[in-house]
Amino acid sequence: MTQHISYDSSSSVSDAVDTRRSLRAFLASDVPRDTIASMLQKASRAPSGTNMQPWKTYVVTGNTRQQLCDACCTAFDEQSPGYDSEVRYYPERWFEPYLSRRRQVGWSLYGLLDIKKGDRERTHAQHRRNYVFFDAPVGLIFTLHRDLATGSWLDYGMFMQNIMLLAREQGLHTCPQAAWADYHEVVRKVLPIQPEEIVVCGMALGYADPDAIENTLVTERVAVEEHVDFLD
Repeated sequence: MTQHISYDSSSSVSDAVDTRRSLRAFLASDVPRDTIASMLQKASRAPSGTNMQPWKTYVVTGNTRQQLCDACCTAFDEQSPGYDSEVRYYPERWFEPYLSRRRQVGWSLYGLLDIKKGDRERTHAQHRRNYVFFDAPVGLIFTLHRDLATGSWLDYGMFMQNIMLLAREQGLHTCPQAAWADYHEVVRKVLPIQPEEIVVCGMALGYADPDAIENTLVTERVAVEEHVDFLD
């Protein structure tokens, strides 16, 4: 399936799904707080086991966003101790077919940006952009009570997917970011996150920069026959 690139609002659920992509360059244009609040309220209609609604969201804009970005960029540049996520998002050992898929998206993105293999300085600079939310004016930090179980993590994914699809309805784009969990200790120094909360991930939210070459990346998806068994 060929995915089309759209910076306009989506007119249907199918269109929102088809045009949702993890963008890595945003405009500085503000997103109204009422729009964000409405999206999060609607997103909370996501299903959850026994209706626990396990999600907790910190919305950062303005000065708080800047303080958070400055703190995490400093820690990233200094490779400060504490670079240790509480969440093991990726496997300890990569294997196929996941290794090839991971490499392909990396090669595709860095190819667009003309970042050569072994260019540590530019690789560092691109990775660092995670910690400014890729210049998006709105950052979301998601947390979960650490005593909750695997089911709540599944529920959380549905909540976040709702946010990303609702963003498309508003002509907005997003980028979910596991990278924020790596500096959860730094994040806790800026945001009022309680000890019982795990930093799950972050998300950039804003209007796409239509002139950014990295936003032309459209990742591939395997054919349905490769991941679905129809059993009659």
